[in-house]
Amino acid sequence: MSIEQSRRLVTELPGPKANELATRQAQYVSPAVASSTPTFAAQAFGGIIEDVDGNRLIDLGAGIAVTSVGAAHPKVVRAVQDQVAHFTHTCFMVTPYEGYVQLAEKLDQLVPIAGQTRTVLLNSGAEAVENAVKIARAHTGRQAVAAFDHAYHGRTTLTMALTAKNMPYKDSFGPFAPEVYRVPGSYPYRDGLDGAQAAEQAIARLETQVGAKNLAAVMMEPVQGEGGFIVPAEGFLPRIVQWCRDHGIVFIADEVQTGFARTGAMFASEIEGIEPDLITMAKGIAGGMPLSAVTGRAEIMDSVHAGGLGGTYGGNPPAVAAALAAIEVYEDEQLAAKAQRIEEIITAFFDDPRIGEIRGRGAMMALELVHPETKQPDAPLAKKVAAEAGKQGVVTLTCGTYGNIIRFLPPLVIDEDLLREGLGVVADALKNA
Repeated sequence: MSIEQSRRLVTELPGPKANELATRQAQYVSPAVASSTPTFAAQAFGGIIEDVDGNRLIDLGAGIAVTSVGAAHPKVVRAVQDQVAHFTHTCFMVTPYEGYVQLAEKLDQLVPIAGQTRTVLLNSGAEAVENAVKIARAHTGRQAVAAFDHAYHGRTTLTMALTAKNMPYKDSFGPFAPEVYRVPGSYPYRDGLDGAQAAEQAIARLETQVGAKNLAAVMMEPVQGEGGFIVPAEGFLPRIVQWCRDHGIVFIADEVQTGFARTGAMFASEIEGIEPDLITMAKGIAGGMPLSAVTGRAEIMDSVHAGGLGGTYGGNPPAVAAALAAIEVYEDEQLAAKAQRIEEIITAFFDDPRIGEIRGRGAMMALELVHPETKQPDAPLAKKVAAEAGKQGVVTLTCGTYGNIIRFLPPLVIDEDLLREGLGVVADALKNA
């Protein structure tokens, strides 16, 4: 299956079929599950989503960095179909299967961790984060875990405690898991600190408020996603990682969003010049199928007793097959290089005084929208731009601690002319807002 890679609007958005579905959604689906695009997908391929009314939308969101190889890459589709024809589930903890082992072997080759690694496969990014914390606590015998300002690590009870932003992720859902601490990170556009200064600030806070001997783990996204696609100042992460190593603290790189060629390397830790102890991954790992993983140093992963990790659906066979196929696509089609090209295009595309900063890595790019005179965040403007772009057939997303970020997460396989067209619609929406 394929879809013509062009934008086409045959109705206003949303169209009549989408409106009918929205009525049914309001009746049967919890309103707490909010959708940002004003229509319903019927099929998707490459950089295009076709809706139920026959409109073709340019996809600059990739299901929040999930369908990096496209929403229906032929290799992924064939791998899933073949696996489903053999078996859909046995539970690896009951009757194991080769695909799980193959994927663990492949991740050992891919992750920027020297020496032997081990892997556990799970279902979601939040589940990977929770298991990474469990592993770090088992290894160190300590309880405290530290995260950073502007962090996003998930929506479960423990990961909400790690996540910084209250609304909509944490509000009214407490109490949260104990022994989770937050310290300042590195936000160069707003804190004005270089990497060394920001790192020493964070370390001082950790030492005085938590104590190194109490810390099981320090966790950070190499590029902070939901917090605003914040790239730390050069040198920040290497200094934090070294401090952790000096004190026997497990450093966890949360690469749920940054992993799998998204930032122009297979993992963003490579670009930041760090070697984590554990890496959490999900999103782009399996071409749209639900799968996550924790991969880490063997001596750390081996700290957990037999039966201490796992889950009924962890390493689901069709999802594992999809992951093996997706990784083949990343490598064969050189998608990390394509992500670098996407960064070049987006960085050079926009010129508006209300854009405080264009930042990110690879195909994980953002516009921070501000009031030009004060640099104060302009969340209403970001909301208007995203809404208008959506009406014009371009799927884009907002994010940021202050709600003022337009983020771009296109499929890495998107055609360059299609990307430029989508960016042009966003630029026009910004100009006219």
